[in-house]
Amino acid sequence: MGARAIGSVAISFGMVTIPVKLYTTAESASQIRFNQLEQATGARVKQQYISSKTGEIVPREDMVKGYEFSKGQYVTFTPDELKAIEAKSNHAIEINEFVPAKDVDPLIFDKSYYIGPDKGGARAYHLLREAMTQTSRVAVASYASRGKGYLVMVRPFEHGLIMEQLRYSDEVRAFAEVSIEEVEIRKDELKLAIQLIEQVSTKEFKHENYRDEVRERVLALIQDKVDGKDITMAPEEDSGGKIIDLMAALKKSLAEKGKVTDKKPAKRATRKAAAKTADTKTTTRKAANR
Repeated sequence: MGARAIGSVAISFGMVTIPVKLYTTAESASQIRFNQLEQATGARVKQQYISSKTGEIVPREDMVKGYEFSKGQYVTFTPDELKAIEAKSNHAIEINEFVPAKDVDPLIFDKSYYIGPDKGGARAYHLLREAMTQTSRVAVASYASRGKGYLVMVRPFEHGLIMEQLRYSDEVRAFAEVSIEEVEIRKDELKLAIQLIEQVSTKEFKHENYRDEVRERVLALIQDKVDGKDITMAPEEDSGGKIIDLMAALKKSLAEKGKVTDKKPAKRATRKAAAKTADTKTTTRKAANR
C-alpha cells in the first residue's frame, strides 16, 4: 500500500512552479500510548480545566485565548482576531536561495517530509532534483501552513526530494552556554581511545541493524499483562559507578574484546629474566675457576 499524502503544495522559484505532495517520514502508529482510566470502572476519564482563581470547572465555551504581556496580565483575543493574526497558508514552498549542502548544520533540523510530484509536475520535479545534485546545493525556502510560518530546506534524497523543517536562529541555543572544564589529554589515553574506536568501527552505518529494544520489551510486557500474567520490576543493574581510573577503564574495554596486550610490563619482565640468567652464568664461571 502506497503512502498517503498529507497535503498538496507547490514548489516555486523564479517563474517555475512544481505541483507536489507532502508525505510524513515517520510512522506515528508505532508509538506506545497509555490512557488515563478510572480505577473502579475502567472507563476513560476526560480532561477538565480549573480556574486558578475560583477553583471551579470552566466550560470550554467560556474560555478565551490570551497572551501574557506582563507578569499576571493578559490581553485576550476573539476568534476573528486570532485568524487575522495567523499567517495565511499559501500552499507554496517559496525558494529564497540555493546554498551549499555542507553549510546547513543538522543541528537546526526539526522535522522531515518526503516530497513527491503531483499531477503534471514530474518533469520539473526531476529537473530540480538533478540540478541540485549536480551543483551540490540545497534550497532554503519559506512555507506557511496552519497559521504558522516555517523555514524549510528542500534537498535531493534517493531518487526524489525531501523537505527539512528548520529551526530559526533564535530557536537554537548557543553551545557556549554549555559549561565544559578544560583538561589535558594524555597521549597514552588517546592511543587506547583510538584503538577502542577502531575496534568497534564499521565501514558504513546500517539503520536497519538497530531496533527499538525498549519498545519491544514494553510491548512484550503489555502482552503478558493481557494474558493475565503478573509484571514485576527487574532488579537494577550495577552501572559500575563513577569512572576514577580512565586508563584502567579503556584497557578493560579493549580487553573484553580480546584485542589488548600490555607489552611494556612484558618487556620489563623479559629484561629481569635476562639479567637473572646472566647473574647465574657469572656465578657458575666463578665457581668453575675456583
